[in-house]
Amino acid sequence: MEVTGKVKVVNPEQQVSASFKKRELVVTTEEQYPQHILIEFTQDKCDLLSSYKQGDAVKVSINLRGREWVNPQGETRYFNSIQGWRIERMSADAPTQAPPMPTAETFAPATNVNEDEPDDLPF
Repeated sequence: MEVTGKVKVVNPEQQVSASFKKRELVVTTEEQYPQHILIEFTQDKCDLLSSYKQGDAVKVSINLRGREWVNPQGETRYFNSIQGWRIERMSADAPTQAPPMPTAETFAPATNVNEDEPDDLPF
C-alpha cells in the first residue's frame, strides 16, 4: 500500500529499548478532506527519513500492522499501526493524473501496404 502527500512532521529517532528504535513521520494527504497519517519507521528504516523535511511531497510504501493485547483485568484490546518501509520524493512536476490519450495526429498512416494481397480478415 502507499500513502502520498506532504511531510507535516519528521520526529527525532526514539530508542524504545536496548534493541528497538523507531522514528515517526506525519504525512498530510492532498484530497478533499486531508488526513494527517502517522507512519512509523523502525530499526534500520529510521535512517530513510534523514533527508526529508516539512513540506516535501512524498510517496510512502506502508504495511498495516495489528496486534492483540489482554490487559490485567482479562479484557482483550486491539491496536493498529502503520509501518513505513520505503519513502520516495515526488517531483513537483510529476503528473497527478493519467497522461492524455494519443490523438489521431499522433499516428502516421502505414506506408508498407501491398494492395495486391487479398484481405483475409474475417470482418
